[in-house]
Amino acid sequence: MALICFNKGAQEILTRALNKGATGDVKLMLYKTNTALTETYAMGDATVADFTGYSTVTLTGASWTITDADPSSASYAKQTFTSTAGSQNQNVYGYVVTNSAGTIALWGETFSDGPYNIANNGDKIEVTPVFTLD
Repeated sequence: MALICFNKGAQEILTRALNKGATGDVKLMLYKTNTALTETYAMGDATVADFTGYSTVTLTGASWTITDADPSSASYAKQTFTSTAGSQNQNVYGYVVTNSAGTIALWGETFSDGPYNIANNGDKIEVTPVFTLD
């Protein structure tokens, strides 16, 4: 997977880095449309997953681990999205991290070995959010 930082997301990331304003925690959401992620991606360009049991996850600021190295990175614990019903057929192509309101896409990735299909009760997708700056 190749991480891509969206244009509007870069502005929001700088705002957060400089602690300019009350920006809140970020959210992690899966998307189910086969949409190419580009720097001009905006919320609404892809459709959020909606399989039974799915919900967007809030990534709290205090739970990020920041690595002081070259390159520096921020990582978060693995997040698991699990289906709670059978007889579904939904492909999930990747994830997007948004601002706390879910209105600005910060960064995202398309699964390099995806899409992952959610069809059965217990099917799951695991994402470990990492953001690296060099």
